[in-house]
Order: sequence, then C-alpha cells, then structure tokens
Amino acid sequence: MLDRTLPIVQAPMAGGPSTPELAAAVAGAGGLGYIAGGYLTPERLLEAVRATRGLTAEPFGINLFVPSPEAGQRAAVGAYRQRLLPHAERVGASLPGVDELPWDDDDHYRAKIDALCALETPPALVSFTFGLPGHDDVAQLRARGTLTVATVTDEAEARAAVALGVDGLCVQGPEAGGHRGTHDALADPDTRPLAELLPAVLDAVADVRGRLNVTAAGGIDTPGHVRLMLGLGADDVQAGTAYLLADEAGTNRTHAAAVAAGGRGTLVTRAFTGRPARALANALALEIGDAAPAAYPAVHHLTRPLRAAAAGAGDPELLHLWAGANCSRVPAAPAAEITRWLAGGDAAIATDITDE
Repeated sequence: MLDRTLPIVQAPMAGGPSTPELAAAVAGAGGLGYIAGGYLTPERLLEAVRATRGLTAEPFGINLFVPSPEAGQRAAVGAYRQRLLPHAERVGASLPGVDELPWDDDDHYRAKIDALCALETPPALVSFTFGLPGHDDVAQLRARGTLTVATVTDEAEARAAVALGVDGLCVQGPEAGGHRGTHDALADPDTRPLAELLPAVLDAVADVRGRLNVTAAGGIDTPGHVRLMLGLGADDVQAGTAYLLADEAGTNRTHAAAVAAGGRGTLVTRAFTGRPARALANALALEIGDAAPAAYPAVHHLTRPLRAAAAGAGDPELLHLWAGANCSRVPAAPAAEITRWLAGGDAAIATDITDE
C-alpha cells in the first residue's frame, strides 16, 4: 500500500510514543509511518500532520479511534473506583467521580474526519481502530483520494470491513502491545496467535484479495517474525513495541525505563481503560485488573489522573506499560535503523536480539 520500498509499518501508538519525528523517520527509511490520532483534538491532530509534512515528503498514515456505544455500567465503574482509591492516594492523584466522567466521549471522531478531508492536501491513508467507519466516512475520504484501512481481529470483522470497501486490513493478533482493536468493546478478544489468525482471515477474504492490502500486526519484533508473516501471505507487517525505545519516540520515561529494564512478563488487562490491552505486568493490573469493568472510555478517563501521577513520580506499578508479547527484545536506536533492521538489514543495531 502506497509507494514504499520496505514492507514495514510503524504502529500508531496513541498517548505519547507516536510523534511526527517517528513517523517521518520511518517513512524516510522506506516504511510507512503513522500519526496516532487517538486522544488528540482535531486541532492537535492537524498540528501533528503539518509537523510531519514539515519533516518528510513521503506519505504517512493517520489512525483514528471509532467511538464505542456507551457501555453504561455506572455501578460497576463506581465499585472499581473504590478499588482504585488507595492506589491513587499513594501518588497523590484525585480520581473523578462517576457522574463527572464523559460517558459519551467520541474522541472527536466526526470532527477529525471533517478536518482531515478539509486539508488542501488530504492524507494519503487513514486507518481505523475499535470499530468500522461508516459507509459515508469511507466515501468522504475516498472522494479526497485517501485510502482507508480497518483494524480487524477475526474473520467476521474482516468480512464486515471488506463489505465497506476499505482498501486494506490490519490483522491484529493477541500478541500486540496496547489495545486490542476489537470492534465490540464488551467482547473477549480472539486468542488465536497471529500465525493462525492471519491465514484464517486471508481465507475469509480470498474473493477480494487482489484489491486488498493486508497488514499483519502483533508481536512482530525481529526480522525473522517479519519474514514469517510475509511468508504467510501478508503484504506488509506492523510493529509498535519495536519502536518504543526509538530515538524519535515520545514514550514517557517511566514506561521506557520499564521496557528497557526487562524482567517483566506481559498480560492482557482492562485495568487501565476498560478495553483489553496488553501491557507489562505490574501491581495495579495484577492486584485489581480482574475487577475492571468493560466500560471504555469511562475507565480510561477514571484512571487518567492516576496514570499521569504515576508517570510523573516514576512509579511503573500504577502505569499502563503497553508492550507486546515479545517486549524483552526492544532495540534502542534511530527509527530509520530499526525499520531497515526489521526489513532484514542493519542487524548490528540489535546484536543481542535473537532473529527468530
């Protein structure tokens, strides 16, 4: 998808790690860089687009969160708030009351699409996570010459995306760090490893495969993993955790230090946002993660002050340490070198990482 020399896609990592500098560096190396539009206002998203365009003439993508229907569960969120209070007190954080939470938050979804389409030079590519765009959204972007990609986590989601006429699928396996892009926030995600999920999705969309770009995502952190996914039929691969320690990444210091230190396994938890997400295991996820209700974005807003305080205090035990299943192997290097290494070159940047 798009005119690139390397089959490497930098995952959009909302909340800090994705920066204009990171997207531009990956694009400049021949891959596809992404601006993470999640949690940004339309104005800040346009600022990021302008900043990236100021750094590279290469095309890059923009990722948007599709809003979820309000899950309600006020009583469950209130009970979870009580469980969080001792942890919040530990770092001096004040949690909002249940009635103060923006239960109808849509992450400025419609305004962002309108803003992107109003640009004199529209974006080359817009991808969607947490659900599917509407038919009108796809048509509006297509009219401006923008390609669209849907994140999918099983065959049913893939078929629904194809029915919309999107140009590409990002098939996200359970190994992926951060949020799983399931379309139903209440559902438990598919647990088949990416090496099983990808062929199943490819088979489900075989009748339109010729017009569809398929990206494999989830736990891809070495050249060997890249070769495996390309061999299974993916057109390109998406890596996120592999870029967390890149020079150009905006990963906060507490998160980066935990990734660099290693020694932690990962788990999938709703503890921090109410949506299933893979993170480094820490005290909050282990102690009360099972009590977190499936209420996104309410839980995200509830825990935001706690997470911000933990990051500022350098406390990794209360922070959402998003990371993929293979997070013990993360190179610290310029993003362009990481991109070329994943594609099979510059292996010297990660001599301690086994290529498997």
